[in-house]
Amino acid sequence: MNSSGKEAGATQRVRQPHKDALLKRLNRISGQVRGVAGMIEEERYCVDVLTQIAAIRSALDAVAMQLLEDHAHGCVQAAMRAGRGEQAVDEFMTVVKRLSR
Repeated sequence: MNSSGKEAGATQRVRQPHKDALLKRLNRISGQVRGVAGMIEEERYCVDVLTQIAAIRSALDAVAMQLLEDHAHGCVQAAMRAGRGEQAVDEFMTVVKRLSR
């Protein structure tokens, strides 16, 4: 949900307060994924590949947690101030559940 109270879909834009840091992390993760593909191509030891995959998952989780925190402090707070708190909390919890799978 964005600060206007509308559901954030593909056409909605929301200012990301940590945009540069998130993009930097995602570019690093992208490099890690390419590295894993290279490891598989080179037939590297399975445990080494799995260790890198675990690191990628952890890095993605960190990106997700930052986005979730930014969403709570921005979009959810704005929705609560505008009287749409119940809907915002429901959406927030749906996302938290999805991330915790």
